[in-house]
Amino acid sequence: MATTAKEPHVVIVGGGFGGLNAAKALRNAPVRVTLIDRTNHHLFQPLLYQVATASLSPADIAVPIRSVLSRQRNVRVLLGEVTSVDLAGRRITVDADTMKYDYLILAVGAANNYFGHDEWARFAPALKNLDEALTIRERMLLAFEAAEREADPAARRRLLTFVVIGGGATGVEMAGAFAELARYILERDFRSLDASLSRVLLVEIGQRILQAFPESLSASAEEQLTSLGVEVIKGRRFRTIDEQGVEFEDGERLPAATVIWAAGVRGTPLARALGVELDRIGRVKVEPDCSLPGHPSAFAIGDMAMLRDRNGVEVPGLSPAAIQEGRFVARCILGDLAGRPRGQFAYRDKGTMATIGRSRAIARVGHLQMSGTIAWLAWLGVHVLFLIGFKNRFAVMFAWMWQYITFKRGARLITGHTARAALPAAAPAASPPAPRPAARSAVADAVSGGA
Repeated sequence: MATTAKEPHVVIVGGGFGGLNAAKALRNAPVRVTLIDRTNHHLFQPLLYQVATASLSPADIAVPIRSVLSRQRNVRVLLGEVTSVDLAGRRITVDADTMKYDYLILAVGAANNYFGHDEWARFAPALKNLDEALTIRERMLLAFEAAEREADPAARRRLLTFVVIGGGATGVEMAGAFAELARYILERDFRSLDASLSRVLLVEIGQRILQAFPESLSASAEEQLTSLGVEVIKGRRFRTIDEQGVEFEDGERLPAATVIWAAGVRGTPLARALGVELDRIGRVKVEPDCSLPGHPSAFAIGDMAMLRDRNGVEVPGLSPAAIQEGRFVARCILGDLAGRPRGQFAYRDKGTMATIGRSRAIARVGHLQMSGTIAWLAWLGVHVLFLIGFKNRFAVMFAWMWQYITFKRGARLITGHTARAALPAAAPAASPPAPRPAARSAVADAVSGGA
């Protein structure tokens, strides 16, 4: 529908699950919608680890935001970064420009949390966006290539050691994918490498992995990881991470060329700049209708928000929750325009899943608990269903089917001018290349991580 400048202006910051669904829910509303994102694509982050481990290509899990909303005539899409918000004046700053709003929906996700040791990011990249996924993929593949040429056994073992820090869903999925690569790819494609020399370690500071799941499913996941050859280390703290690997608090060193950080998130700089109350990890504490306290025209949803719904349940940082919040906030705005009360958000828990590897997964849907092949099939179906666009669904289904039949991964490309320089001739302590620079500075660092 056409819009006029007199209609209320709804500004949405972030094109992830929450922001995109809020925009789509306002399709037929008498409002002008401006959606701003620091990238031009919506990213299906639950499958981002498959880009990092060479199962899928970036285009398989990302789609241009303009393409998704191209038929929605009341939406304008802008590529930019929101650097400040004036809640009292209802204004935002986008790069160097100022924009007024009647309603504001903040859905900028979360940032990586290194718990006061941001210097570790250089040696242990996290997984929140495509740049980070491609950095991890490049480091992993370069480690294989360097090990193929390495004559020193100790240096080769270090190159073939992969450490994943954090026993949540992302860490478990990454560890399982690395183990499958070592098992099915190394011996077939690399003539000088023995898969038995490779090590994949999952380090969790707590007493069990996947703490969001029931203990029985957590134990099942650990058993499935162990069957793949993953070494699960629990209840140990580490002192430092550097180019040589990880050092634990007791002084033990774990030499590793590839270390991945999957240990936590925190609020973004934009959340901290709002001047409202935050929780201990920097998320915005919002009202039951998702609005900012004292500012009913501004909302925060997804990973950037700490929300207890009308039943007292703390809403988890998952994509289904962000989708529900985005649609709920759109209904609140429509209710305001029609003179109806907003009501309070109620989270509908549709279950949680984590995949571990080929025919290995766990799932909880209501009171039903599944593990193994049946959970894996359920995980496949749900993730294909939630992908945006027929092309992406077809591409992902075909890639998974091909990998299942052939045990091959087709996205194992090393690109860029650093590839040759990163291959050591005979250097036991060779380190992988530095991370790629971020596309832009980090206001919406984790836009698609459930936000």
